[in-house]
Amino acid sequence: MKRLAVLTGGGDCPGLNAVIRAIVKSSALKGIEVVGICDGFRGAVEGDFIPLDVKSVSGILPHGGTILGTTNRDNPFSYQSKPGSQEPTEDRSGDVLRNICKHQIEALLVIGGDGTLSIASKFSTLGLSVVGIPKTIDNDVMATDLTFGFQSAVNYAQEALDRLHTTAESHHRVMILEVMGRNAGWIALHSGVAGGADVILIPEIPYDMDAIVLAIRARVEKGKRFSIVVAAEGAKPKGGEVTIEKIIKGRPEPIKLGGIGARLCGEIEALTGLETRSTVLGHLQRGGSPLTGDRLLSTRFGVSAVEAAIRGQFGQMVALQGNRVTLVPLDESINRQKLIAPDDELLFAARSIGICMGD
Repeated sequence: MKRLAVLTGGGDCPGLNAVIRAIVKSSALKGIEVVGICDGFRGAVEGDFIPLDVKSVSGILPHGGTILGTTNRDNPFSYQSKPGSQEPTEDRSGDVLRNICKHQIEALLVIGGDGTLSIASKFSTLGLSVVGIPKTIDNDVMATDLTFGFQSAVNYAQEALDRLHTTAESHHRVMILEVMGRNAGWIALHSGVAGGADVILIPEIPYDMDAIVLAIRARVEKGKRFSIVVAAEGAKPKGGEVTIEKIIKGRPEPIKLGGIGARLCGEIEALTGLETRSTVLGHLQRGGSPLTGDRLLSTRFGVSAVEAAIRGQFGQMVALQGNRVTLVPLDESINRQKLIAPDDELLFAARSIGICMGD
């Protein structure tokens, strides 16, 4: 192999630059050139390719974001030249294939979550030599135990909970922390347990407001004059719907979630009489320098993806299973999400120490 390309798609997260660095450095030692595709699949359609060498990735290991840029709106199979416009979409996948051929690229390494990897899988069926690398702070990609970015996002949420504890206890308030998690509650569950939350609400378990109020009142009766609630943005009441902040046209997921914290804040204060405040972490969970665990996993994923490409193992995704990085078919990782199961061990542990899960 003489030349491969790499792109980052979907939302950014800590560890993307660490993967790019690992791909470039491991390829260089094997005499393989690396081409970076800017802004995800938009760059693949428009032909926005740049050379990447060891010098260009020097010093990026601790940096958040991605030096290549990213987008979660540009699907080559349903493409808009002007994102968000009223223009009809068109299939530009042929342009991607022509640009790959034009630059004499023998393998494409695609870093992304379910949406980006689904696009990669489609290109694989068209004959493109693709290797997938899973990333998302939500940790909801199937077939891998862990995605990079998750550990850093959880740590940030846990630190926020530590800070909220002190002000909640000082002012005898109920403090609500809204974290990311559209369909999967991994961030809420892990940060909530690590941060000492009293109530954790996740999308997998529709909540009952009566149960939440009961848990908060039980703490008051025990002399605990404050409570901490962690809510994933996709948490919803039994028989109800998720809280929507706004609708954005022209995106794969046009509904933008948000506002569950404010919604809970008003309801809890009205039902308990306790002063209640909410904090939204939002995109702060995506930013900043990756933790050690994410740097290590990113490096392992990048190296393994290059090795897979050299061996001609295409249509595959690198994945962490147990303590080993292995390969799984791309089809096993897409079109379904890894959700928290009812018998999840950490969920059981949370219940066992008295955390209310809203049910």
